[in-house]
Order: sequence, then C-alpha cells, then structure tokens
Amino acid sequence: MNTATGKKISTIVITALLFVLAAITVIPFIWMLVSSFAPNSEIVKITGGIFPTPSTLDNYTGIQEKFNFMRLFGNSLFVATIKTVLIIYFSAVLGYVFSKMHFRGRNVLFGAVLSTMMLPWAVTIIPQYDMMVQFGWLDTYRSLIIPGLINGFGVFMFRQSIGGISDEIIEAAKLDGASDSRIFHRIVLPMSRNSIAALAIFVFLWNWEDYLWPFLMITDDDKQLLSVGLKMFSGQYGTDYGGLFAATSIAIIPVIIVYMLFQKQFIAGIATGSGK
Repeated sequence: MNTATGKKISTIVITALLFVLAAITVIPFIWMLVSSFAPNSEIVKITGGIFPTPSTLDNYTGIQEKFNFMRLFGNSLFVATIKTVLIIYFSAVLGYVFSKMHFRGRNVLFGAVLSTMMLPWAVTIIPQYDMMVQFGWLDTYRSLIIPGLINGFGVFMFRQSIGGISDEIIEAAKLDGASDSRIFHRIVLPMSRNSIAALAIFVFLWNWEDYLWPFLMITDDDKQLLSVGLKMFSGQYGTDYGGLFAATSIAIIPVIIVYMLFQKQFIAGIATGSGK
C-alpha cells in the first residue's frame, strides 16, 4: 500500500467517524424539534417509529398560557446580555493591564486570577450565597451579575490576545499623547475583536443555560429566568413534554443568533490561537 492510498483511507475513516459523532450530537436536537409539534400521547408511546408524528401547534400556542414564557425569556435575555458585555469589558481591561503594564506583583496577581479557574464552582456556592445574604442582594439581578464579572478564562484569553499586539504600536500612540484609556479603547479593543467574539459566545451560552445560581438567588416568579422556569412543565403526576420541547426549541434561538453573528471572528480567533 503506497502513501497516497494510506492517506486516502485515513481521510475516509476520519470523515466517517466525524459523521457518526455529528449524527450522535444532532439527532437528539432533531428529535426534540420534531417532538415539539407532537402531542404528549405521541411522544411517550412505546410503539411506533423513532420520531413522533408532528401534528399540532398547540405546544407553541400554549406555552404563554401555562406560564409567563415571554417574561422569563426577556429576563434571561437581559441578564445574559448585560453580564456578557460587562465580563468582556472587564476581561479586556485586566488582559491589557496584565499584558502591557509592568508593575511589581503583576505575575502574582495574574496567578491568583488563574487559580480561580482551578476551583470547582460548586465549592464557592456556600460562601457566595452567604455574601449575597449579607449584602441584601437576594431576589435581585445584582446577585446574578456582579459575582461573575471577573472571569479567569476571559482574563487569560485577552492577556494572550493583547500580548500579540506590537509594543511599538502602543509606544507610538503614547508618543502622540494618547492616554492608556484612549489606547485601550481606540487601539487594543478593535484589534481584539476575534477574542471578543469567542468570549461572547462562551459567556452568553454559560449564562443563558445557568440554572443552579438563579434558582438559589431569585424567588420572585416575575424576576425568574427561563432556565429555571422550564421546570414548571414538570408537575407532580406528569410532565408536559410537548410544551417543554416547544419552549426549549425557542430558548435555543438566541444562542444560535449569537453564534451566527460572531461565527467568522470566532473561527478566526480559534485559528489564531492554534497558530500561536
């Protein structure tokens, strides 16, 4: 077997393996989408085909009647968007400080920030909850937004990205009289758009699907987030699977939109990181 034939066989095998893995990942989402148009009796029946038979729109028309879906959707969109914007900004600021500013203890502080990535989030739940109680922030969006503003992963990503910006550009801007704030906002941020796009996708997804922390912090139904509100479809004696699948199908739309908006920059950022 020559080298060309071996490479061709390897390519076919890898392609087939990726196709199988992609199918395993995508099929559950297709099943959920199809089921969102089917009645509960069709979803839970044992006999029949793999996919339920879609035959109704009642699951979509009824989700607003069963609970205030649009209010919860708006709450989640507000919190996830605000938190994503703030995390990106603060991560970029700290990334710029740790990358381009030289001061005593810089590496120690950066190591402290990185150490937060090594602790399981569950370990910090109790102390964070106690802090929110002491601050009087229970049942407010401050408890959801403020504790997570400093993101170790985001700081690390921006430090690496901004570190690739030439020092000569920054020095030239300083010689022209630009302040650090002006350099950061007019030079560094525009040149970090790939990192901004990548972090925006990750952070928005993490906050959009977060369940445990909003469940602990928010008790008012009008302030609750969609990820927690979806549990309302589960009753004492059964679950409205059709309504749950319909609500979930709508809930994934913002994540898809965010990815489509930042897709090119996200791929460019990953490619740049792999090249480094």
